[in-house]
Amino acid sequence: MSKHILITGGAGFIGSHLVDELLGKGYQVRVLDNLSPQVHGADCSRPSYLNPEVELIVGDIRDPNAVAQALKGIDAVYHFAAIVGVGQSMYEIGKYTDTNNLGTAVLLEALIEQPVERLIVASSMSIYGEGLYQAPDGSFCNGFERTQEQLKAGDWEVYNTKRELLKPVPTPETKVPSLASVYALSKYDQERMCLILGQAYGMQTVALRFFNTYGTRQSLSNPYTGVLAIFASRLLNNNPPLIFEDGYQQRDFVSIHDVVQACRLALEVPQAAGCAFNVASGQQYTVREAAEHMAKALGKEHIQPKIIGKYRVGDVRHCFADITLARQVLGYQPSITLEKGLIELASWLEGQVADDRVAEASAELAARGLTV
Repeated sequence: MSKHILITGGAGFIGSHLVDELLGKGYQVRVLDNLSPQVHGADCSRPSYLNPEVELIVGDIRDPNAVAQALKGIDAVYHFAAIVGVGQSMYEIGKYTDTNNLGTAVLLEALIEQPVERLIVASSMSIYGEGLYQAPDGSFCNGFERTQEQLKAGDWEVYNTKRELLKPVPTPETKVPSLASVYALSKYDQERMCLILGQAYGMQTVALRFFNTYGTRQSLSNPYTGVLAIFASRLLNNNPPLIFEDGYQQRDFVSIHDVVQACRLALEVPQAAGCAFNVASGQQYTVREAAEHMAKALGKEHIQPKIIGKYRVGDVRHCFADITLARQVLGYQPSITLEKGLIELASWLEGQVADDRVAEASAELAARGLTV
């Protein structure tokens, strides 16, 4: 008999791809989603890409009745319901805390009454703040937060207390979190609440720390979504991608296909219980390189990115993943290169309408003093 799986936030980008992955493996899947206008548009209707075989309950993660209904007959839960975005979280504080933190609390209270075999929570690379660094003497250290004076002077790099330049290295799960935004704080809260309550109530729990995920179905009109979708939205409207700082900050961009592989393994591998895993490609690119790859995939190489030389509060300089633990425990094997993944994304983008709201979002941040 196949297991019944609930995905909160399952009508969104990652959740809908996971629906397809799980249905293809013989699972029964139900989705609880509020169809947020910022993600799904003003009409709030069932997304056309959401597999017709999946049961959709339209409801809010903060509503105990909706959550209790969604949990009936469920064997395992993926908790993906959250508002996403570093910049927006720095002024819509109540909204982020209410949805991400309180929503998780409501789910966990419901799970105490209706326990499941396994709970998998979507965490985020943002909890690390700055990634791991190496000092000139070869020792490893956490990145030090950059000062306002340094950033105003356009000095973007990370130094230690001796003012020695630090070299970014892959960040493992053992790196101590450094929470640089309300969004990061809320994701860490989601992760820790789930792991703490899972242990207390004997419920196998896994946290997945997603790095910069990209792929089809990503919301192109949400200016607080993933950076590659934001770049795509700009390019499709023949506008240059806007890049903060100097564009040499390094990130790990991971295909949605690799991400859902890790999600399924987190459900199926017994040894995953109680652990947190980086879910990433294990490769790093500068933001400039990412913009150039996106432009090439869309045939828009003539549109050069605009380096605006400003800092956005809550951003970090370098953070890319060490995926050794996921390889060893989950058997996770990412296989989609950025170049290959963007070809698929570009093909999907040909039929999409992208409402470019980036300038509007940037103005909002600037008006609130959240860019330096």
